[in-house]
Amino acid sequence: MKKIILYTLLFTTIIINAQTNVKAFKKGEWLKFRISYSNFLNAGNATMEVKETVNNGNEVFHVVGKGKTTGVISWFFKVRDNYQSYFYKETLQPYRFIRKINEGGYTKDKEILFDHSSKKAVVKDYKHNTQKQYTINNNVQDMLSTLYFLRNQDLSKMKTGDEIKLTMFFDQTNYKFKLKILGREVIRTKFGKVATVKLRPIVQSGRVFKEDESLTVWVSDDENKIPLRIKASLAVGSMRVDLNAYKGLANPFPIIFN
Repeated sequence: MKKIILYTLLFTTIIINAQTNVKAFKKGEWLKFRISYSNFLNAGNATMEVKETVNNGNEVFHVVGKGKTTGVISWFFKVRDNYQSYFYKETLQPYRFIRKINEGGYTKDKEILFDHSSKKAVVKDYKHNTQKQYTINNNVQDMLSTLYFLRNQDLSKMKTGDEIKLTMFFDQTNYKFKLKILGREVIRTKFGKVATVKLRPIVQSGRVFKEDESLTVWVSDDENKIPLRIKASLAVGSMRVDLNAYKGLANPFPIIFN
C-alpha cells in the first residue's frame, strides 16, 4: 500500500494551455479521502488542503497532502506521508515541492526547487545530505501542483477517446504519461449521485500497478473538478479511493438526489 493516495492522484493530471484565472479551487478547500484495499478492508485515509502564502512579492498557493494507513493495515505496514507544493497563482507553476514519507520503514526527506526560466531543478536529499541539479522540461509540474493545474482547465470540450499528455518532474526524472478520456458517467457517492468525467491514465506496470491500464479515475464534471473515485489493480489485490468529506469549495457542488 505504498504511496497510497498520491501515487494515484498524480495520474489524474494533464498538461494543456495554462490559464491565469483560477476558478476551480481557493484557499480553505479541504478534501478527505477514504482508501480501501480489495474492496472491503479499510486501509487508510488522505487529506489535501489549500493554503496561501507569498514568495518574492508573488501570490502563491500552498497545498498540503497527507496520507496514512489505519486499522489492521497499519499494524503491519505503517504509512505516514507528507507532501507539500508551492505554486504561483498566476501561472500555476511550482517553485517548491516537499516530500517527507515513512512507508513501512522506508523513508525519504526531499525538497525540489524549480527554476523554470533556466529549466533547472535542484533536488535536496536531507536523508543523505546531498544536493543535485537536473534539467526539467517546459511546463513541468510536481506531484501535487499537477492535480490543481488540471482542475483549473476546461474539460467540457474533451470527448471520449481523446488522449492528453502530462509531464511531471519526480525525484530526478521528467515523467511523461498519457491520459485517455473514457467518457462521462453519473456515479453514486456518499453525498448522492454526481456527474463525472471518467479517465484512464496509461501508467507503467511493475512494482505498484498490475498493468499499463490498471487505473481508472472519476472527477466531478463541474467547475470544481474534484477527484471523487479512483480504482486500481495492484500487483497484489486492488485499491479504491473515495472522497469522504469536503469543505471550502470554490463553486457549488451539483448533487443528484433522485
